[in-house]
Amino acid sequence: MVAEKSSSEKPSGPEHRRSSRYPVVVPLEVNWREASGAQFKESAQATEVNAHGALLQMRNYPTMGVEAELTNLLTAQKTQARMAAVRRSRAGAIQGIAVELLTPNESFWGLNFQLRKTSAELLTLEQGIKSGEIDPLILRDFRDAVDHVRKTAWAVQEWRERQIQHRDPSTVLSLLTLERIRRATTLTHDLLGDLKAQDVSHRTEGIADLHRAIGELHKRLTEYFEAPAT
Repeated sequence: MVAEKSSSEKPSGPEHRRSSRYPVVVPLEVNWREASGAQFKESAQATEVNAHGALLQMRNYPTMGVEAELTNLLTAQKTQARMAAVRRSRAGAIQGIAVELLTPNESFWGLNFQLRKTSAELLTLEQGIKSGEIDPLILRDFRDAVDHVRKTAWAVQEWRERQIQHRDPSTVLSLLTLERIRRATTLTHDLLGDLKAQDVSHRTEGIADLHRAIGELHKRLTEYFEAPAT
C-alpha cells in the first residue's frame, strides 16, 4: 500500500511526458534525503517506464521535488531521479509516483523495456511500410535483419526455458551457430550481387577488412574440408 498523502507533500501538477511509457515491471531500491536531513530507503516497483522517467509504486514516498537515487535490483545499475508528480485516481487514491530521470537513460530499465519499446516501434514501422514506397533492396535487408533477430530471440528463449527446467541448455548453441552460418551465407550472396552490380569496389570503406576476414575464413574452411576423415 502506498502511504496516504503527507502534510509535507507539495501539490502535484499534471504529468508531462516527453515520450510514450511502456508497461514493464522493474524492481527498484529508492534512496533519498528530506529537507529535514532524514535519510530514507524504500523498495519500489516501476510499472510504466521510458527514457525520461517512470511511474513508481512504493509504500512511502519522498516530498515532491526531492532528488533520489534509484537502483535497478536486476542489474544493480544506479541513476538519479526527481520526484515529479503524484498520480491519483478520480476518487483521490494514490496510484503511483511519477519520477523524472535527471539524465535520460533507456538502458537503466533493462532489456525487457528495450524489447517492449522495440516491439512497439516495429508495429509502427510496419504500418509505414504498408503505406509507403520502399526501396526493394532496403526492404530485403530489413526483412533479413528482422528474421535474424527473431531466430536469435527464439534460441535465447529456448536457452532460458531449458535452464529453468534443469535441462542441458548447451544444445541451443548449435542453433545459434546454424543461424550464423545461414546469415553469413545470405550476406555473402548479397555482396556478390553488389560486386556484380559494381556497387562495391576496392575503395569501399571496410572492404579491405572484409577481404582479410574472408581470406582467413576460407583458409580455415579449406583445412576442415581437406582434413582426413577419422
